[in-house]
Amino acid sequence: MKTNLIETWSSLSDEEDSMTEEHTWIWCEMINAIDETNLSGSAVLDFGCTQGGFLRLLHDLRPFNSGVGVDIARRAVEIAEATAGNRPITYHATNDLTDLDRQFDLAFSHEVIYLIDDLDAHARQIAGVLKPGGSYYAVTCCHRDSPLWAAWRSKIQAFSNVPVPDHGVAEIAGAFRNAGFAVSVSRFLANAFIPLSQPSDYFPTDTDRLDSFSRWKLMVRFEAEV
Repeated sequence: MKTNLIETWSSLSDEEDSMTEEHTWIWCEMINAIDETNLSGSAVLDFGCTQGGFLRLLHDLRPFNSGVGVDIARRAVEIAEATAGNRPITYHATNDLTDLDRQFDLAFSHEVIYLIDDLDAHARQIAGVLKPGGSYYAVTCCHRDSPLWAAWRSKIQAFSNVPVPDHGVAEIAGAFRNAGFAVSVSRFLANAFIPLSQPSDYFPTDTDRLDSFSRWKLMVRFEAEV
């Protein structure tokens, strides 16, 4: 699975720049939700890392041995590299994991899997870089089973610099089962306090926001065979 590089994910100038601030509370919940608590000996992959905020936060909260972030947006990767500090993290402008020549204990993606056209190829690539027994956690509320998705998809496509597929949970799970993974899922933020911001095009009401995060935002765990 090889995709041409792009300069930015979005045609909106501030869309990527606002992600770290907007997503930090969600990333904290992701980190709290995983089974793995001691990552000191682990190699970690962030697929679709944008500006690198998730790996920086993960290392600050649960220090790992090494981390790699990949993204096809050149500008995002440049910012990620510039803000890594002295953390043991490297970033690469690619989505071809064979470029890395690495094996990982854990992998993550947040609101990325819905933008991947070829889920079967993605599952095979993840299978190729995860160590036996390793886990890939993919979090998304952008899927066909959400009642908000039909409206969201057209809005996202209007500014996205890549096509926006129309995946359901069954397709996502099926691709990874076919690649040999055990698949499980949780309603990601069912018990969390969810910040209520002003109504928006994506969340016309507070209950839309609540339902999206507590019912339709899913954390799917793909476990590699031992």
